[in-house]
Amino acid sequence: MRKFKLALCQMSVLLVFWVPTVAPAQTSVFLEELTTTELSDAIKGGKTTIILPVGGVEQSGPHMALGKHNTRVKILAGRIAQQLGNALVAPVVAYVPEGNIDPPTQHMRFAGTISVPEAAFKSILESAGRGFKQHGFTNIILIGDHGGYQSALKAVAASLNRDWVKSTARAHFIAAYYDTAQTTYVQALKANGLTQAQIGSHAGTADTALQMATDPSMVRPDLFGTAAREGDTSGTRGDPRPATAALGQLGTSEIVAQTVAAIRSAIAVPR
Repeated sequence: MRKFKLALCQMSVLLVFWVPTVAPAQTSVFLEELTTTELSDAIKGGKTTIILPVGGVEQSGPHMALGKHNTRVKILAGRIAQQLGNALVAPVVAYVPEGNIDPPTQHMRFAGTISVPEAAFKSILESAGRGFKQHGFTNIILIGDHGGYQSALKAVAASLNRDWVKSTARAHFIAAYYDTAQTTYVQALKANGLTQAQIGSHAGTADTALQMATDPSMVRPDLFGTAAREGDTSGTRGDPRPATAALGQLGTSEIVAQTVAAIRSAIAVPR
């Protein structure tokens, strides 16, 4: 009997200190991290803008990982969505045109680059856009981290809008995302004493610093000297040696700010 009473007392103590856990509210802006119910609730609650980020898998010299564009565009798209407040981010489109496969051209000359035909690329984007419209998104935003397919993004947005002329849904190609990195950011780097030769057009200071500011784990600083010395023969156009995360932040902050402004402006324009 005493053992029974002791057991009851122990159970009572456990019950007093046991507090049921409640799942935290879902705050992620990334669609693939939400459940279908959470997504439906978010759309009903006003999050009707979806950002479709496009990256790519390409060589970036000996000092940056192949998935540079994918990581960077996802991180920056997340920041853009958070600032917009009514937006979510779709999974990154990683398979993009990167040159002819056989014989190899452009980045396909280097191991690891993945390339798909432009027609297939456009088809994926258009299908994704139609799917988002079906689910209730009214603004589909196309942004891309790589220069080679910017005209294709613009063409996809135009094609969708021709089909949606009687719909409230619209597709928007936001050129500001990529253009800011080529203009405002370059000007900021020059104001900090860098030359155009250092800044470069691919895997130089500008490109490398942006990656250091978004995901430094993808950068190999010990190979900056090799990249600068070997240049285009190893896939580098520019000099990554002056690159720092602080210089990269000059670009990421401007890219996010100008893209947010461009999206708000595009959405505000009536059909």
